[in-house]
Amino acid sequence: MNRGYYYAANGMILNQRKIDCIGNNLTNVSTAGYKRDTLLTNTFDEQLILVKHRSALSGTFTHRYIDTSYTDLTQGFFEYSDSPFDVAISGDVYFNVRTGYPGADREIMLTRNGQWELDDNGYLALNNTGRIQGENGDIYLGTKDFQIDPEGNIFTKDEQGLYNQFVDKLALTYVNPKADIKKFGANMFTEVQTSQVPEDLEYDIIQGATERSNVDWNYELNMLMDTYRMYEANAQILRICNSLNSGATTLCKRV
Repeated sequence: MNRGYYYAANGMILNQRKIDCIGNNLTNVSTAGYKRDTLLTNTFDEQLILVKHRSALSGTFTHRYIDTSYTDLTQGFFEYSDSPFDVAISGDVYFNVRTGYPGADREIMLTRNGQWELDDNGYLALNNTGRIQGENGDIYLGTKDFQIDPEGNIFTKDEQGLYNQFVDKLALTYVNPKADIKKFGANMFTEVQTSQVPEDLEYDIIQGATERSNVDWNYELNMLMDTYRMYEANAQILRICNSLNSGATTLCKRV
């Protein structure tokens, strides 16, 4: 078989997966707390095209494949609002969310998504996901009038109308920016290499702001166009190889 098939098919598969990854980044450009993904490729040094001992001229080629994906944990930009339920983090710590519903097996996940709400029972929650966790577990507010200070302490108003009634402190988890993580959905993380928040780590909780995705629209769009051109080039090579083989087959039949 013409070895061009191998080159072209390998290139098409590789670039198709890159297009899927870039497309997912572009789809989530407005998703709060989303972290962009990129694919890491690797190579087999020598992928035999034919059985090695058959001919010294059989030839080899470098086969590239998707080795793994990498999630960029760089902080996204902030979008400010007047809602107390919009909360953002400046620093390398993440919110804790207990997923599921009371009475079921519930898993703690991490997120940078700070678009919260008050659930039907008065608890601070991430819509359609679960309840935000404090150091004492689920955070019960019972009111939409509350305040969060830069350290994550949550207060409601006392009898004098001042934010002096301490409720709880947000449970925060430190994640090394270079850590290996596993995503769940668009902006939740499950398997994460974490540790206690270092005492010297600087971070701020910002109420009235939401962290948007860290996707650079212009960069991703340029990458998409370049990758699509590579896909088309490999597709053209495949068509040429197919045309050559068809011509050779026709000629052999005539002979």
